[in-house]
Amino acid sequence: MIGNLPRKFTEKMEKLLGDEYDKFMSSYEAPRVYGLRINRLKLSVLNWKKLSSMGEAVRPIPWAEDGLYYKEGERPGKHPHYHAGLYYIQEPSAMAPVELLDVQPGHRVLDLCAAPGGKSTQIAGKLQVSGVLVTNDNARERTKALVKNIELAGVRNAVVLNEEPAAIAAVFPAWFDRILVDAPCSGEGMFRKDDSMIADWEKHSTLRCSVMQRDILRHAAAMLAPGGRIVYSTCTFSPEENEQQIAAFLAEHDDFFVEAVPHQFGWTAGRTDLAAETAQLDGERLQSIQGTVRLWPHLIEGEGHYAAVLRRSGERKAEQVLAAAPINRPAARAAGGSLKRETPQQGGKRLDKKQDHRDERRANKRQTKNEWASAGMERPANKRPANGREGTAANAAEEASPIDLWHQYAEQFSIGALSWTGRVVAYGSRVYIQPDELPSLDGLRVVRAGWYVGEAVRGRFEPSHPLAMGLTREDAVRSVNWSSDDEQTLRFLKGETLFIEESEIQVQEGSPVKGYLLVCTDGYPIGWGKYAGGMIKNELPAGWRWM
Repeated sequence: MIGNLPRKFTEKMEKLLGDEYDKFMSSYEAPRVYGLRINRLKLSVLNWKKLSSMGEAVRPIPWAEDGLYYKEGERPGKHPHYHAGLYYIQEPSAMAPVELLDVQPGHRVLDLCAAPGGKSTQIAGKLQVSGVLVTNDNARERTKALVKNIELAGVRNAVVLNEEPAAIAAVFPAWFDRILVDAPCSGEGMFRKDDSMIADWEKHSTLRCSVMQRDILRHAAAMLAPGGRIVYSTCTFSPEENEQQIAAFLAEHDDFFVEAVPHQFGWTAGRTDLAAETAQLDGERLQSIQGTVRLWPHLIEGEGHYAAVLRRSGERKAEQVLAAAPINRPAARAAGGSLKRETPQQGGKRLDKKQDHRDERRANKRQTKNEWASAGMERPANKRPANGREGTAANAAEEASPIDLWHQYAEQFSIGALSWTGRVVAYGSRVYIQPDELPSLDGLRVVRAGWYVGEAVRGRFEPSHPLAMGLTREDAVRSVNWSSDDEQTLRFLKGETLFIEESEIQVQEGSPVKGYLLVCTDGYPIGWGKYAGGMIKNELPAGWRWM
């Protein structure tokens, strides 16, 4: 592989590393290491080890609480437990930034450059369904993977945006307790993992990346509450994107300081000599850059990374809690944001402005009004019934609001669903549950407006796959469970119709056996089925099936 490395890069690294250069270069000939992170929203590491055939073959990643190394040749992405969201496959060094973020339950957290979503799911595990997670990526295409990983992990308290940092800053000034800036970078630290990064290296120049990073950090600072913490991270060795970036930030922000990271696990100190050339800093502020860390692939079992913890002075005041209010558009424009009133995106597909609710299931695009309906708010009745018959039960059902239909469904399908925390909102025919303290998202490009629980279709409620993934088996009135090595599990994941004995279904006493049931493997949900007369109609969406 060494022969594939750009000469400009190797010359730069020799100058940067000096006596360590040969050891660094030898790391490119060493085998890669592989990692996965257990999803704490579902289970603990200990419980997963007891459950999984891989449990005896893994070993802990020292800097990641729920991280495990696994052996090359294992295929965890092809196991039913992956489809149950029990773990996320993640490069070991990439787990470090969220550990440094020190997320606690109840925090408001922003993952500003989030796709494909590994770090967002790691944050969600630490929040434990409390607080707020806003996860964002400015590239529309990348939000598809971000949404899917959030939903696969069963995250219930997240909102997914497709925005520029300036637009988000206009809505969330000094609001977040924690912000992760896993910045777009030149990617030098990923050369061993991904050969394509080598080919792209010349295009992603350090100058271009550093300008982008500085702008992102500036807006992140505006969104952090006093006393809060930003973790800035990259997967590059470039001083221009690392130490020099932090030095420039400190020079512009007197109310921020570096919170020193312990130099353990083979991590090394940030280098002040690399920042001194360009920094308008001196004394303690410059020396504090030694409290940032570099993760070198020849010193640890992982790829190359850099991370800095930036703390804002002061303490959050009670009055800094935002009320739900529309965007201050003039202020947003002054900040450089683009805040057009746009139809939100759902799973990366933009919805149409017009819709006929009677055939919306067949339509490829659906209407969405750019307003939220609060819980209990009813949709205006049609002046003329669609079927020409007035006063019938069918018309009454069609005219019920999506939120009403959700309440009716929740009362029938789940134990305790109506007492879940969060506010129920409808966006067109789709129903979401949002964290109570979330401000209005009006005007932002919203990909997922909360936990997407389902949709009103022709006067009835259809539960979503993300709803299934956010539940436990105990939440469902009806469920069926097979082991991960049972043929029925594989057939369900492939989207097949299943035939079972009624005795296999676990039903809450007093409830009918017919209807939606939660399909589980080893006790963990993998999707919905609809049971009637010995047959389970598979409700697993095509994009989620095991191909």
